[in-house]
Amino acid sequence: MAKRTRGANRPGQRQADRNPVRPQSRPAARPTAGLSDGEEARAAELESQIVAQSNLADSSSIRAAARDRSRSGESPVRPRGQGTLAIRAAEEYGYVARDINRIVRVGLMMIGALAVIFVLIDVLHVVKF
Repeated sequence: MAKRTRGANRPGQRQADRNPVRPQSRPAARPTAGLSDGEEARAAELESQIVAQSNLADSSSIRAAARDRSRSGESPVRPRGQGTLAIRAAEEYGYVARDINRIVRVGLMMIGALAVIFVLIDVLHVVKF
């Protein structure tokens, strides 16, 4: 079996750059066709409304997520200084913990049902064979 390596080592392919340098294009401060001052003011007003709406939507979604976490018993604290992988792992841990709680609960109910059946059949002789 061939050893696996990172990157593209086949002919005709380059290895990806670690820090690709991309030219940053900046829009012109004022287009040559030009907008009137009234049009620019209207555009600025619309942009500020859009930014305000997106900030409001972001804050409401953050509050909803915090409310959901508080209901489910998860900690609202996210790992600091770690990437998104750690955040996803913390969320997955929450799912796993809930699943294990359900499994344990169902197992205990099954053991309880077996204990009741044992008492009914062997101790109280309610069911006779």
